[in-house]
Amino acid sequence: MCERLSGVRIVNRGGQILDSVVGSNVLPQSFFDRPAARVARDLLGKNLVRRIGKMRTALAVTETEAYEGVHDLASHSSKGRTARTEVMFGPPGHFYIYRIYGIHWMLNIVTGKVGDASAVLIRGVEGVSGPGRVTAAMDIDASFHGRDATPKTGLWFADTGENATKLRVRSTPRIGVDYAGPVWAAKKLRFVRI
Repeated sequence: MCERLSGVRIVNRGGQILDSVVGSNVLPQSFFDRPAARVARDLLGKNLVRRIGKMRTALAVTETEAYEGVHDLASHSSKGRTARTEVMFGPPGHFYIYRIYGIHWMLNIVTGKVGDASAVLIRGVEGVSGPGRVTAAMDIDASFHGRDATPKTGLWFADTGENATKLRVRSTPRIGVDYAGPVWAAKKLRFVRI
């Protein structure tokens, strides 16, 4: 089910060289072809892998938020199709990246069927908390917008072999979405590995 890479050297945030299995089992597009909340929960413990030159950095995903499509008033897609959100309406497994406050890049992965316009925001990885800090730490910018999550693009997710059902996870309301109204702001669509 996962694409296997050979000869991959992976390091974690501390520069420690990890086993070559970590980061080499690429999550296929089918992993993302599911509801956003399920993908958001299941991404916890998976590695976000970034290749720059010959070096690959793999950091375990620790925090996510699900945005469930056009009916989710906290989702950008609830405002309809725009040049920025068009990628959300496309196939799963592609990156939706945008800038907030003119400073921070936000990394999202499109989920669900074509037209669902749902996505998962990566809020934290091993040793890095906050979506803007994640992109800064891993040198992620708008150049990944619309690209697929595969090694050929230099940014992808990988299975670590860890049993996701055994992870301790806390679900809470999403951060900073009060504008979506009391119903959508209260939905527990933020997932944190504890």
